[in-house]
Amino acid sequence: MQSFPVLAVFVGGEIVDMISNMGAVAKLVLLALLAFSLVSWAIILTKWSLLRRARAQSGRFVRAFRKAQRLQDIAAVADQFRPSPLVGVFEGGFDEVKRQASSSGMLRNLTVIQRGMQIGASEEITRLERNMPWLAITAAVTPFVGLFGTVWGIIDAFHGLGTAGAATLRAVAPGISEALITTAAGLAAAIPAVIAYNLIGASIREFAARSDDFALEVLNAVEHSQAQAPAETRR
Repeated sequence: MQSFPVLAVFVGGEIVDMISNMGAVAKLVLLALLAFSLVSWAIILTKWSLLRRARAQSGRFVRAFRKAQRLQDIAAVADQFRPSPLVGVFEGGFDEVKRQASSSGMLRNLTVIQRGMQIGASEEITRLERNMPWLAITAAVTPFVGLFGTVWGIIDAFHGLGTAGAATLRAVAPGISEALITTAAGLAAAIPAVIAYNLIGASIREFAARSDDFALEVLNAVEHSQAQAPAETRR
């Protein structure tokens, strides 16, 4: 039962020894892959936290919007739901509603209000997509960086083979070990970035579709309030 921890410590120690005995080029490759991996993981964790809060606040904001009797009521509490991208959509339309109402006392052009919400949605989606290209770069570049370390390790292995003058395992093992470690490191940096890029991208696309739907819902509320205004005036 104790053989597995001992084996793990042995394997880990062997890997540490191999890394410490690597050449300068292989160590630079590993450092570059480590930098890519750390930055990508920081982005992944930040994005997951941001999307989780945005999803929760969006649900609360939509419920508050549907319960509100007037647009002014939801505008007064919109800041409470700020992580939600739907807040930016609403404010883009509501700002245009206020401009039209202040100048003429009535809404003249609903298309302009719709464009204001589209601009707000675009700004919010751009905010959610910030730093996403770095995940794509990590997913695309790190396997090739690891491949470079592999090729360099093979070159060292053949050079050691020629220097030794005999085709022995001792001559080629260090270079092959470097090659395998840099390849594994490149894949370890690329795989999480690929998975996260696709999952986070799907969530952002979901928010984009949800923003379009919410913009239509706001536009319906604006038209409803505009239809009610003449009736209240006649009273």
